[in-house]
Amino acid sequence: MHDTDWIGGVDEAGRGPLAGPVYAACVILGSDCTIEGLADSKKLSERKRTYLAGVIKHRARAWAVASASVAEIDRLNILQASLLAMQRAVEKLPLVPSIVLVDGNQSPRLNCPTRAIIKGDSLVAEISAASILAKTARDAEMQRLHTHFPVYGLNQHKGYPTKAHLEALKHYGISNIHRRSFAPVRALLTEPASS
Repeated sequence: MHDTDWIGGVDEAGRGPLAGPVYAACVILGSDCTIEGLADSKKLSERKRTYLAGVIKHRARAWAVASASVAEIDRLNILQASLLAMQRAVEKLPLVPSIVLVDGNQSPRLNCPTRAIIKGDSLVAEISAASILAKTARDAEMQRLHTHFPVYGLNQHKGYPTKAHLEALKHYGISNIHRRSFAPVRALLTEPASS
């Protein structure tokens, strides 16, 4: 097994939503592992993402998923919380990658070489795989949170600032899974919920 096999791809999911944690994943496929259909998770249907997530978990040399909480997002800011989730995902791997390729223009602090690649989730198989695992893990968490906070419709919009979500926030107020540092939520903190 050569170190050159251990290319880790990292991506996050959930930077834009008003609610819920931000997730990240790291995937090491290995040079002998090709998975048909890998792409930026946002360009895949939910069904296709779920299918590919199962294939990735079965066939990748190593993978890990981690998150940063709403409290951490509000304390650090969303960029730093995303980088923290990425760092946690890499540190959870059972082996140390020879290099970590990160989607975007910033990399987390890691104990191995890193390189940020803009549009990496469309260009690098390992990053595509990571984007799929991060997105499916976050969607599953939002489905779970929906059972505790059904009034917000999290199962539909996954916490993103849709019209329905913003209306629910105005009507029911803010819950402890909402990101108070995000402008639409912060604006509502000063307004009473309508009855």
